[in-house]
Amino acid sequence: MKPTNLSKSDAHWSTMREAGTLFGLQFLRFVHQVFGRWLVSFCLLPTVAYFVLFRPATRRSSAEFLAAHYQQYPDYWRQPPKLWDTCKHLYVFAQTVVDKLLSWCVDIDVDQFIIEHPERIEALMEDTRGQLIIGSHMGNLEYCRGFMHRYRNKTINILVHDKHSQNYNTMMQKLNPDSRLNVFQVDDFDIPTMLTIKAKIDAGEWVFIAGDRSPLSGGERTVPVEFLGKTAYLPIGPYMLAKGLGCPVKLMFSYCDYYAPDKPVHFEVVAFAERVTLDRKHREQQIQQYAQSFAQALEQQCAKAPYQWFNFYDFWAETAA
Repeated sequence: MKPTNLSKSDAHWSTMREAGTLFGLQFLRFVHQVFGRWLVSFCLLPTVAYFVLFRPATRRSSAEFLAAHYQQYPDYWRQPPKLWDTCKHLYVFAQTVVDKLLSWCVDIDVDQFIIEHPERIEALMEDTRGQLIIGSHMGNLEYCRGFMHRYRNKTINILVHDKHSQNYNTMMQKLNPDSRLNVFQVDDFDIPTMLTIKAKIDAGEWVFIAGDRSPLSGGERTVPVEFLGKTAYLPIGPYMLAKGLGCPVKLMFSYCDYYAPDKPVHFEVVAFAERVTLDRKHREQQIQQYAQSFAQALEQQCAKAPYQWFNFYDFWAETAA
């Protein structure tokens, strides 16, 4: 789960290995149960220092993102981001890793949530149809899943490309084996995979997929979008999948403001498409438009909370070449 060293020559995020061990995650949970969150936060400080001091690629990717944010949204900043801001960035990430686990075994106070457009949540929960939910590595999607988990009639299926997240998935299943949560390792959307996912949608279940990391197959299955004033390449998979499923598509965003006194959790559902439609003649252009719409929604979230961006690799380097 944690970012690892990535040189400029290693452009793809999947070359990063998982730095968080299962023992480490279990230890943090134990510390939280016995001593509380204050000691967990203290234990995270050496980890943050390690990444700042000894993982230059992680430090560089954070600085690059924060600089891009400053260029687009200077009013957010009192001064250009510096090394201290990278430290804050990585500290928020470390806190988020802990909350990814705790969101499934520790109830979050309802009063802690700041829900944007609550009527959208109500409409979504009343909809019995299967839903495709496109998320991102901005903030903490587990707050979305954990929040929705209180509605016991909803089964959530998570599609992941990242084989390195197995430690986290193993730990999560142990923490809450009755969570109605299914995690699927998906390398490609072949016919058997599509039929399996379609059956789940037809049964009224939800399918989560990330929309902000290029596929393992490489850049040929991506499209260019504008993000923070620069060209990035996003995967076409979510929109091809949505087209095949023929179901409603939503975006979900959630993050905790760790620097606010009451640490509120911001939560938002964005209606994306009732159905994704593609025709052969204009398919590439239509996919690009869908991807750009997602990129714009993602940037709107990042504009409000830049320290919640957790793609610790050279995001803009992943060209279609």
